[in-house]
Amino acid sequence: MTTQTKFWNPYLAGLALGAVLLASFLVAGHGLGASGASYRLGVTALDAIAPAHVAANEYMAGVKEHGLRDWLVFEVLGVFLGGVVAAYTAGRLRPGVIKGAGVSTGRRLAFALGGGVLMGIAARLARGCTSGQALSGGAVLSAGSWIFMLMVFAGGYALAYFVRRQWR
Repeated sequence: MTTQTKFWNPYLAGLALGAVLLASFLVAGHGLGASGASYRLGVTALDAIAPAHVAANEYMAGVKEHGLRDWLVFEVLGVFLGGVVAAYTAGRLRPGVIKGAGVSTGRRLAFALGGGVLMGIAARLARGCTSGQALSGGAVLSAGSWIFMLMVFAGGYALAYFVRRQWR
């Protein structure tokens, strides 16, 4: 097995994620989510540059606390650090861009950036991200969360046909 194909055992990773979700509910009183962290940090940064604009915008003015005082920011930092630990323990911690042979590095990064921007905008419009919806909503047996995730997977499988050649 090459280093490129080493991953954590998915069952152990799932148990670890479930333990983190349970700890999040018990310690913070909230489930997991990520989009709120980038929003709060963005509003905090904008407030440092243009406070009058933030104060005049009802949506942004609702953020009362500094972004670094929000538990979501520390959760996302923990997700990043957890990813570093997982990559290190699997022998995959090194710089690089994982892509198919038929796509350039620039194109891969452009698609990743474009997809991330679209997901961020959609998360703000939906008032939450897929991790919060799927993990936290699914954990409390929300029917809407389960339907949402089924549709996310269905959409992913439907789109996979059109982008699969990028990974060959």
